[in-house]
Amino acid sequence: AREMGSEAEMTAPLLAGVSPAVEAVPPWREQLTVRAIVVSAILGVLFCLVTHKLNLTVGIVPSLNVAAGLLGYCLLRTWTAALGMFGVVSKPFTKQENTVIQTCVVACYGLAISGGFGSYMLAMDQKTYELIGTDYPGNRAVDVKNPSLSWMIGFMFLVSFLGIFILVALRKVMVIDCKLTYPSGTATAMLMNSVHTTTEVELVEKQVSCLGKYLSISFIWNCFKWFFSGVGDSCGFDNFPSLGLAAFKNTFYFDFSPTYIGCGLICPHIVNCSALVGAIISWGFLWPYISTKVGEWYPAELGSNDFKGLYGYKVFVCISLILGDGIYKLIKIVYATIKETMNAQSNKGRLPLVWVQDGDNISKLPAKEKLLNEVFVKDNIPPWLAGSAYVGLAAISAAIVPMMFPQLKWYLVLSAYVIAPLLAFCNSYGTGLTNWNLASTYGKIGLFIFASWVGHHGGVIAGLAACGVMMSIVSTAGDLMQDFKTGYLTLSSPRSMFVSQLIGTALGCVIAPLTFWLYWIAFDIGNPNGMFKAPYASIYREMSIMGVEGFSVLPQHCLAICFVFFFAAIAINFLRDVTPKSMSKFIPLPMAMAIPFYIGAYFAIDMFVGTIILFVWERANHKESEDFAGAVASGLICGDGIWSVPSAILSIMRIDPPMCMYIKPSLTYG
Repeated sequence: AREMGSEAEMTAPLLAGVSPAVEAVPPWREQLTVRAIVVSAILGVLFCLVTHKLNLTVGIVPSLNVAAGLLGYCLLRTWTAALGMFGVVSKPFTKQENTVIQTCVVACYGLAISGGFGSYMLAMDQKTYELIGTDYPGNRAVDVKNPSLSWMIGFMFLVSFLGIFILVALRKVMVIDCKLTYPSGTATAMLMNSVHTTTEVELVEKQVSCLGKYLSISFIWNCFKWFFSGVGDSCGFDNFPSLGLAAFKNTFYFDFSPTYIGCGLICPHIVNCSALVGAIISWGFLWPYISTKVGEWYPAELGSNDFKGLYGYKVFVCISLILGDGIYKLIKIVYATIKETMNAQSNKGRLPLVWVQDGDNISKLPAKEKLLNEVFVKDNIPPWLAGSAYVGLAAISAAIVPMMFPQLKWYLVLSAYVIAPLLAFCNSYGTGLTNWNLASTYGKIGLFIFASWVGHHGGVIAGLAACGVMMSIVSTAGDLMQDFKTGYLTLSSPRSMFVSQLIGTALGCVIAPLTFWLYWIAFDIGNPNGMFKAPYASIYREMSIMGVEGFSVLPQHCLAICFVFFFAAIAINFLRDVTPKSMSKFIPLPMAMAIPFYIGAYFAIDMFVGTIILFVWERANHKESEDFAGAVASGLICGDGIWSVPSAILSIMRIDPPMCMYIKPSLTYG
C-alpha cells in the first residue's frame, strides 16, 4: 500500500492546472457526451478482456485507472483528429469529459473483478466440484450451478447498482472533510490535469506514441508465440525452461508474458519482490519438503490435483495467508476509521466544508481549494434519492436472488443488505487511507458467516452467492469514492461522475459476462495444469465447504501449518507498521506472498523482471521512467488483452497452432 502523503504533497502538483481566474467549468450535462460513452464501451470491452485474463490465470489485477484515463485520452483525440481530416468540427475535448470516460471504464471493468468470474461464481460450477473431488467431505453434487449468460447478467444487474447509492450522501465527508487521499483516484487526476494543459503537449504526444508502440509490440509478440504453442498446455514459450529443467519442475521459469512484465512495471517494487519471496518459500522449500512426506502425511496414490494430498496444502496455506493479511488490515482500518472520525469531531471547526459554508471564514481557504470545493458541492445528488434507490433495489434483489439461488433465502439477502452500508463505509474509508480495496476480504467473511448459517443443506452455494452480494456492494462503493476524488481534483461535477458510474455499471453488467463467456467457450477454464487455472475458484469453494464442515476437511498437519502462516501474516503486517519506514519498505507483503503458494513461481519471476527493468530505468533516467513507465506497462498489458480476442476466435474455430516447441532432457545412451 502507498503511504498517505501530506496535504501539501497531495494538492500542490494536482492543482497546477487549475486556475480559478481563467478556467471555465462546463455544466455537468456537457461533461457527459455520446462520444465519451462510445469510447467508454470500447475500452470497457478491452479492459474486461484484460481483467478476465489476469483473474483466470494468476488472480492478481493491478489498478488500471490511470491506463483507462490515458487510453480514453488517446481514443478521443484520435476520434476528433479523424473527424477534422474530413472537415468536421468537434467540440473541445475537456479533462472533465476525459474523467467521465475513465469513471465509466473503471465501473465497467470493475464488475469483471467483483463479479466473481474467476472466484465465487466459477466456484459453483461442475468442473470445480469435480476438481475438488466427488468424495471430498462436504463437496456435494447438489451444490453446483454452472455458468450461463442469462443468470449471470441478471445477477449482475440485481446486485451491482446498490453500491453506487450507498455512500453518495457521505462524499463531502470523505473527500472534503476528512481529506482522504484515495491514491489511485489522485494519480488519475494528476494524469488528467497534466494531459489537458497546454504546457505539456509534447510530453503527452510522446506518451501516446510510446503506448501505441508497446501495444503493437505486445500484440505481435503474442501472435508470434501462438505459432509455437501447439495443442495442449505443454508447448511454446509459455512453457520454456529458461532457468533449467529442474527449476521448471518447481515452476521457476520465465514465460515471456508481456502482461506480467507490465504488471511488474505498474506495481510497487515491494509487491513484485514479495511475490518472488513467496514463490521461493513455497516452491523452493515448503512444497518440496512436504513432497518428501508422501505416504506418511498423505496417500501416495493421489492425483496431483487431489485436495487430500499436496494440492490441499497449497490451497489452504494460501487461504491462511490471505485471511491473516485481510483480517489484520480490516482491524487496522476499522481502528483508523474510528480514530479519524473522533479527531474530525473534536476538530470540527477546522474542516474545509465548514469554511466553504461559513462566509466569515471562507477567505481562510486557498483560492484553488475554494474553487474545488464549490464545484464539488454545487451539483448535489439528493440523499433521499440515493436512500430510496438503495431500499428499492434491496427489496427487488431480496425477492429475485432467492429465485436464482434457492439456498439463499430472502431474509439472508436482506441481512446482507442491512450490514452492507457499514462494511462499505469501512472499506471506502480504508481505501482512501491506504489504497487497499478489501472488498474480497469482506466477501470472504460473509462467505464463512452465511455458509455456516445455512449449514449442510445448501450452505456451500448460499455462502458463495452471499459472498457475491457483499463483494459487489463493497467494491462498487469504494470505486465510486475513488472516482469522486478524481472528479474533485479535475473540477468535474459529482453528478456527471455519478451518472457515468451508473452508465458504466450498466455496460459492465452486459460486457463483463459476455467477455467472460468468450473465454469460457474458447478455452479450458479451471484446468489446474492449463493456462487458465482460475486459481480462486477452488479456493472459494474450499472456503465455503470449510464454513459448513469446519476443519475436519484439512489434510494431516495442514491445520498446524495454516495456523503458522496465518499468524505469520499478522506478525509481518504488525512488523511493517511498528518499524521505521526506512526498514519497513523492505518487509514483504503477505497478500502478495500468498498468490505464488498456489499458482506457482513463474508469474512472480515475470513481475520481478518488470521491477528490475523499472529499477534500472529509474536509476538511469528517473524523469523518463516517471513519464513513460505507465505508458509502456499499459501498452504491454493492453496488447496482450487485445490478442486474447483473435486467440479465442481461433480456438472456437478449432484452428490449432502449426508447431509445438517442447524442451526435454538430452537422452543418454549406455
